Amino acid sequence: MRTDMRLRDLSLRQDPDLRQELASLARGCDFVLPSRFKKRLKAFQQVQVQTKEQPPPPAPSQSVPAFYFPRGRPRDSVDVDAVIAKIERTFAQFPHERAALDDMGRVAKACGCPLYWKGPLFCGAGGERTGSVSVHKFVAMWRKVLQNCHDDAAKFVHLLMNPGCNYLVQEDFVPFLQDVVNTHPGLAFLKEASEFHSRYITTVIQRIFYTVNRSWSGRITCAELRRSSFLQNVALLEEEADINQLTEYFSYEHFYVIYCKFWELDTDHDLLIDAQDLARHNDHAISTKMIERIFSGAVTRGKKVQKEGKISYADFVWFLISEEDKKTPTSIEYWFRCMDLDGDGALSMYELEYFYEEQCRRLDSMAIEALPFEDCLCQMLDLVKPQNEGRITLHDLKACRLAHVFFDTFFNVEKYLDHEQKEQVSLLRESESEGPELSDWERYAAEEYDILVAEEAVGEPWEDGYEAELSPVDQKLSVLRSPLAQRPFFETPSGLGAVDLYECGCGDDDLQPL
Repeated sequence: MRTDMRLRDLSLRQDPDLRQELASLARGCDFVLPSRFKKRLKAFQQVQVQTKEQPPPPAPSQSVPAFYFPRGRPRDSVDVDAVIAKIERTFAQFPHERAALDDMGRVAKACGCPLYWKGPLFCGAGGERTGSVSVHKFVAMWRKVLQNCHDDAAKFVHLLMNPGCNYLVQEDFVPFLQDVVNTHPGLAFLKEASEFHSRYITTVIQRIFYTVNRSWSGRITCAELRRSSFLQNVALLEEEADINQLTEYFSYEHFYVIYCKFWELDTDHDLLIDAQDLARHNDHAISTKMIERIFSGAVTRGKKVQKEGKISYADFVWFLISEEDKKTPTSIEYWFRCMDLDGDGALSMYELEYFYEEQCRRLDSMAIEALPFEDCLCQMLDLVKPQNEGRITLHDLKACRLAHVFFDTFFNVEKYLDHEQKEQVSLLRESESEGPELSDWERYAAEEYDILVAEEAVGEPWEDGYEAELSPVDQKLSVLRSPLAQRPFFETPSGLGAVDLYECGCGDDDLQPL
């Protein structure tokens, strides 16, 4: 009777474990259950089986639309079949429907690409191995590109990158730039001087990474390329016959100035310079402490720096552009890395005093009274206005718009004195100027180029050894004295030349972030 009452109570309760209790009671009882409880127990067991076989459906969730497109946002308007048909019609005009490098300009136009994508398109289809590209191989390659890459940045990276990568390293740009050297009318005077091709290409590659590779990783990603103006400049190569007008990357005049400055310091002409050589730049304007920091590995890579205490021509390109224009993000990062002795991401008062001590000694040797460090520090803190008292961060320097004044105060005597002659209001007005005004680097390069050409025109001698071997002025290239004065006709391009990019001393380790 007691068991019967308990079963009746359990049947009335809404307990989730009711079925298990009934089953256990049934197993533990030594009497026969009434028929009504047997039916209820059987019904509960059936419900239990159905529950196990059909789990409850998951709660509905809202689908989030895709927002990350590493290869560009897909566009429905691209008619792949129409593009392929146009490419096939272009290839039909070539013998055996095979395109050589000379023909790739027409193919690039059929693909809807700028003219100077012809080199990457040729290499992307394997043309550098066979000397020509068949229509079938090119169509298969380009169809895959159109299906997987949805903007110009993703397409360009795909064409130049090594298999299995999703980024570009320095060597990847060599075939593209060699084709520019071979075929651009503004560089036709370099045709007979192949030894200068690698120097020019190295310079352009360093300028590309200086501006585009904002992560300092040695690897340019689609996102970095997309945020830069590089592809716009590549498109302008087709429209601008005067390559010197493309001052951001391709200007020959800028290369000429950089290479001449390096040649003056590289007395043994091995394309490597040591700390003593670099210290002679601009009549020893930069402090020895800063020269030591440059050679410490803070902003340089490669085995030559660590083992032999020398930097390459490629490193010098970064140094000279950073030295002559301290207003760009890369140059601010460059000098901040040098001044951040302990690498903690902030400049302490100790680090500032460390560099300022030598400035004071150099000013004293020039019979110029230097400000006490405390007074100089107050001026610099007022200039930068750091967010946290007692430490200056990279963000503070980028936000203050007078980072060039700050840096010159601590390691460049000549420019520091120039700034002292100007009022802070005028300095700020210069930094805030907008419009087509030249940057500090463009102004410096234009002035130095005019000086170099003028000196060559009057026949002034260069420093010892400058006219030997690969002098960029006299030997083999008399037209280099004033390339703008001569406009050679467009010549038939030769094949892609072999360029030893790392004759300037770089290695695989260079791909690691600093």
